[in-house]
Amino acid sequence: MNIIRIDDPADPRVAPYLDIRERDLVGREGRFVAEGKVVLNVLFCAGRFEAESVLVLENRLAGMVETLGLAPDTMPVYIASGTVMDAISGFHMHRGILAIGRKGMAASVDEVLAALPERALVAVPVGISNHDNIGSIFRNAAAFGADAVLLDQTCCDPLYRKAIRVSVGAALKVPFAVGGTAGELADALTRHGFEQLALSPAGKADIRDIRRPKRLALYLGTEGEGLPEPLLKRLTTARIRMAPGFDSLNVAAASAIALHHFTEASD
Repeated sequence: MNIIRIDDPADPRVAPYLDIRERDLVGREGRFVAEGKVVLNVLFCAGRFEAESVLVLENRLAGMVETLGLAPDTMPVYIASGTVMDAISGFHMHRGILAIGRKGMAASVDEVLAALPERALVAVPVGISNHDNIGSIFRNAAAFGADAVLLDQTCCDPLYRKAIRVSVGAALKVPFAVGGTAGELADALTRHGFEQLALSPAGKADIRDIRRPKRLALYLGTEGEGLPEPLLKRLTTARIRMAPGFDSLNVAAASAIALHHFTEASD
């Protein structure tokens, strides 16, 4: 390992880690921050994104040897004391494990869809601006074998630090693309032969009564407002049956139920 000790928070080599919370909000010039041992395992193993460097609390290094062994030998591994690391990040880093990754060239919606197998399941979040929900949707997509996630332009960034953390690294593993409007995503999915299903409490069918087609795109909307009305009018709609008097779920829970159902369903 290329281990480098950092004793000065102003060391230019760790500049990308400075004031993480604030800089997360304004972007990191094509970079993202990955946090925690499990997430770094996914970052290195999945190989979808390049890791630029790692910053580790000095007393956590011994427990990171196996994980860091998955990274390129030349990648800098910066180690620092708790005081120095907190000064760099701008808050107390109790996990003590960070990495900087490069986003690279973003894949287009058509590129992602063209690379999918003949039988494919795609999650399509629309208008999801909460990073916890985006992270959970990616985690569910990975858990239930979805082949990709397509996000409309109003969704938040799945490579935001909190979204990556909540996804337990799935945002670094599951192929995704950010498109334009929901309607433009629907056009692209039609071109690639996908049947499309919109989840809604007012959906006309129960998902348990729908047979899984070979290529299925599952739309997920915001809590409260749900999916846009023009999209609901255009697509087949389905609901998750619930107890009388209760008609909504958190979008993360709804995505887990629906993805599980259509993963298990047969043609």
